[in-house]
Parts: sequence; C-alpha cells; structure tokens
Amino acid sequence: MSVLIIAESENNALKRNAAEVASYGVALASKLNASCTAITFHASNAAELGQYGITKIAHISNVPSHFDAYAQANAISAYATQNKVTHIVIGSSADAKFLAPLLAAKLNAGYAPNVVALPDELSPLTVKRTAFTNKAFAHTQLLAACNIIGVGNNSFGVIENEVNCTVDEIEATHTASNLEQISIEKITGKATIADADVVVSGGRGLKGPENWHLIESLAEILDAATACSKPVSDMGWRSHDEHVGQTGKPVSTNLYIAIGISGAIQHLAGVNSSKVKVVINNDPEAPFFKAADYGVVGDAFEVVPELIQKLKAFKALS
Repeated sequence: MSVLIIAESENNALKRNAAEVASYGVALASKLNASCTAITFHASNAAELGQYGITKIAHISNVPSHFDAYAQANAISAYATQNKVTHIVIGSSADAKFLAPLLAAKLNAGYAPNVVALPDELSPLTVKRTAFTNKAFAHTQLLAACNIIGVGNNSFGVIENEVNCTVDEIEATHTASNLEQISIEKITGKATIADADVVVSGGRGLKGPENWHLIESLAEILDAATACSKPVSDMGWRSHDEHVGQTGKPVSTNLYIAIGISGAIQHLAGVNSSKVKVVINNDPEAPFFKAADYGVVGDAFEVVPELIQKLKAFKALS
C-alpha cells in the first residue's frame, strides 16, 4: 500500500491547505504502515512539505502553470497507476473538488469529500465526513482498490514533523487537456476567502457601500479576507466573488466574524463549519446569535471602531 497526497499550489508556491493535507496523509500512512509521497505542480517551495513529515516529492512542472484540472488529472493518474497508489489525499478547495472526480473516473477510484478525521476503519476503508451542508456527519465506506480522500478545510489541523525531504523532478507524459486558457484575472494585495484563517463579513446592516471601510479596516488588522452576504452582492455593494454562504463560497475558517448579517439559513449553512463564529448585530433576535460562539448586541458603527482601536492597542504591545 502507498499514500499519495496532492499539494495544491498557486503563483508558483504551495497553498496554505497543503500543510493540512500533508499532515493528514502522513498520519494516514502511519496508520496503514505505508509510504507517503507528495505530488506538486509549479511549486518552488515544494520542499517545505518536509516540515510535515513528507520525505519524497514528485514535482511536475510540464503542465500548464495555471490550474488545469484535466492536465493534472492525467498526470496524477499516470503516476498513481505506475506507482500502485492505493490511497490519495487531496484538499477540499474549489480546485480540488474539480480535480478529484476527474481523477476518480480515470482511476476507477472511490472518492469521499469533506472528510474530517482519520478513517474509523481500514478494511473496508470508512471515513467520517460532513453532510447536509455541515448539519450532520456521514460514515462512508470506500470499497475500490484505490480511494481518494478529500480533507475538509481546517478539519484535521497541521502537525509539524520535520524530516529530510527529497524532490524529484518528474516529466509527466500524459498532460493533454480539453481546456483552452483565454484570460485569468486575479485579485492581488489581499487575503482570499479560500486561503484566509480569518474572514470578516458584512451584511445589509452596514447600510451602504460607503461604510464598507469598517469591514476592510477590521480585516486589515486581523490579516483577514473580506466577505459579504448574498443581499449585499445582489445590490452591487460588493462583487459576487465575496458572497459567502450556501449559494456562494463556503467558508471553513478558524474565525468568522459576521457584522450586520441577520443569519439567513442559506448563509449559516455555508459558514457553520468555521471553528469560531462571532456575530455583531443590533437585533438580539437575529438568527445568527443561535449559531454563533460569541455575540455582541450593539450598533456596528459603534462596536466595530472600538474593536479596531482595541486590536491596534493590543498589537502595539505585542
């Protein structure tokens, strides 16, 4: 048996979730008494995975530099077949959830996304994962010869276990793709929702786009990403790429701060897997208070500036 982890990269560097995927893969390999190898694409810092117990990395650079699920699936499936891989560990980002089903189809493999713990059983392989938009857990059996485990964001954690790591440059022979790149536009200069540990989100309680500086100022001091509720993006206050919730981007961060968001069921379904949820709202009956770990009943225009000042004072002392 052997374990293969897929470490995602962007802008020629590993994504933040690569450390968690590596930690899970090493722990799984230990439980299986198997070897663990990582595949990376265009990651100049691939060797950093050695901090999390990865001893061998297959670095493939002859695929498109932008994310191309078809090319990567072709390269990974060829490598996995050649090396008789039995378990593949991948993340749960939007890219990973595009790539994993393609990979499963090519390898005739089982696939379970949103896995939150090491397998309950190894034979048959049984994993615990979130279901029904994080309202329940499902214990899923994977019965194929090769199985793919999609680790939920911020579900397993990062385990540092520094080892000597070797990086082998691999020239993949199967990198054909059905995609044609026309253009790619990326947001620069601020944290993204997918990679942030902290997300600060605003709703209609901000009363207008001219008050969004409160969200941005708080996010800046927390090194957080900014987000919004669906009504805010629908009204054009913010772009739709910041809309989080069941109908927008799912959020699974260490800290989610909701300001002026009442907590519609669709919004809560998309953010309730965040570890700590904080809500600031002047309506004590807002549904979000029932789902939050911490709540502040108060006017955002008074609470948020005071919070920013307190955080600035705290950071000045540290």
